[in-house]
Amino acid sequence: MAFSSDQDGGFTEPNVVPLVDVMLVLLIIFMVTASVSENVKVELPKATVDARPPAPKVPPITLSVREDGSIFWADEQLAGKEMLDQRLAVEAQKEPQPDVLLRADSETKYALIQDVTTRVRVAGMRSINFVSEPESGS
Repeated sequence: MAFSSDQDGGFTEPNVVPLVDVMLVLLIIFMVTASVSENVKVELPKATVDARPPAPKVPPITLSVREDGSIFWADEQLAGKEMLDQRLAVEAQKEPQPDVLLRADSETKYALIQDVTTRVRVAGMRSINFVSEPESGS
């Protein structure tokens, strides 16, 4: 941007005429391209909104695994892993399927937790969620 000078050789004000010329050219370019894009005719598809009833809420299944390997279905201790497999097979057939919430003691061995999650997956359950406590002192 050029500056005009006075008689003493100092600059007093900028010459903004070239800046205004560039801005007007840009304005004309934007106006032309905006009018061209509106002339393109497109036949948009019609959308139909299907009013579906909301899916019924299904209470989740809470499985708890203790450090000693005992497994609980909600508050009921299961006699063995076969009983867990049977109950999971029944729940997997329901539509919609309930979520599985898996709780485990902090000292439970990973192999026990992996065994339960594998049994849940083999039964055909689609959603396994791990329950934990938030860390304290953070």
